[in-house]
Amino acid sequence: MRLDKFLKVSRIIKRRTVANEVCDMARVFVNDNPAKPAKQLKEGDIITIEYKVKTLKAKVLKIPNGNVSVNEAPLLYEIIEE
Repeated sequence: MRLDKFLKVSRIIKRRTVANEVCDMARVFVNDNPAKPAKQLKEGDIITIEYKVKTLKAKVLKIPNGNVSVNEAPLLYEIIEE
């Protein structure tokens, strides 16, 4: 699954267009490498998002096959550090 779609489906970032913009500003890293929105994710990848005042680090636990309910979204990733 594409990085931008995963960020939206997992509800880490609310909209896919916002996820694209954050990736284009080089604030998203996958396994400590800058990531483009089209980066293909796999289970076990570490996503790091640098906000203005904090950094979010999450491990991908599961790649969904489409849209996910609100209750299932937190099961897709594990927060490593905030």
